[in-house]
Amino acid sequence: MIIVTGGAGFIGSNLVRALNARGREDLLVVDNLKNGAKYSNLADCAIQDYRDKAAFLTLAVVGEDLPERVDAVFHQGACTETTRWDGRYMMQNNFEYSKVLLHWCLARQVPFIYASSAAVYGAADGAFRVDPACEAPLNVYGYSKLLFDQYVRRSLPGASSQVAGLRYFNVYGPGEQHKGDMASVAFHFNDQALREGQVRLFEGTDGYGHGEQRRDFIHVSDVVAVNLWFLDHPDRTGIFNVGTGRSQSFNAVARAVVGWHGSAQIRYIPFPGHLQGHYQSFTEADIAPLREAGYDAPFKTVEDGVHEYLDWLKTAGGS
Repeated sequence: MIIVTGGAGFIGSNLVRALNARGREDLLVVDNLKNGAKYSNLADCAIQDYRDKAAFLTLAVVGEDLPERVDAVFHQGACTETTRWDGRYMMQNNFEYSKVLLHWCLARQVPFIYASSAAVYGAADGAFRVDPACEAPLNVYGYSKLLFDQYVRRSLPGASSQVAGLRYFNVYGPGEQHKGDMASVAFHFNDQALREGQVRLFEGTDGYGHGEQRRDFIHVSDVVAVNLWFLDHPDRTGIFNVGTGRSQSFNAVARAVVGWHGSAQIRYIPFPGHLQGHYQSFTEADIAPLREAGYDAPFKTVEDGVHEYLDWLKTAGGS
């Protein structure tokens, strides 16, 4: 069996679907379906069992109520609301929960592949290397992810099985429609183009021109491919960036959306005051360690990935 936490969520459900494509249906999905809209992400997937997150943590992990053989745990479950400042909630979900799963896997020599985040870097002044010198989160979400990465670093020297932390950059693609404000700009730009005939970008900030803030945007299919590669290479352990290695501007995303629609306009709006000092105006993954580990597949550009995504949204009714 393979366990996927957060399996009804954005990246988790895409991972479940990709495992199905490999013929794996012996999957235990763990999630919290308080947001019932997430069910649709699994409606076309084949899974063996589902557990609520709380029940899984208390009964399965503590009470040993799991199959004897678990091939791997993909830990994708987390609170991903970067604007949420409830630190107690964030630490319980992103740090304490992750520690329990890590120790469960290490005790049973089960590969543990987990989702970290580029939010650990904060305003890194262009240095997005997996290096403590580059890590300065701007919010409690980023801190919760960094604290677990630091905990993993201390655990790696004596680890009895694979532990791979994947620092996701700006992920977009099918399956994120339930995320609300936390959905990607590609999703929001498409929604704005449909409803208003225009897409809204922030005016300039941190020395960047209007819409010229830059992020490393990565399609969810590429993120899933990296996860599966680590599953296939259980000897690869460590913390790795998962991005394209190339930043592109918000304007580039907007132009890709406008070009797909053919008629939408771009409008710039004032930069929100509540994001001042808590916003990453630039990210670009250093993926040299990932390449050195052996992952050599190409990554989609914004232009190709956004067009593919909007084709999916049109046919799947995702917007």
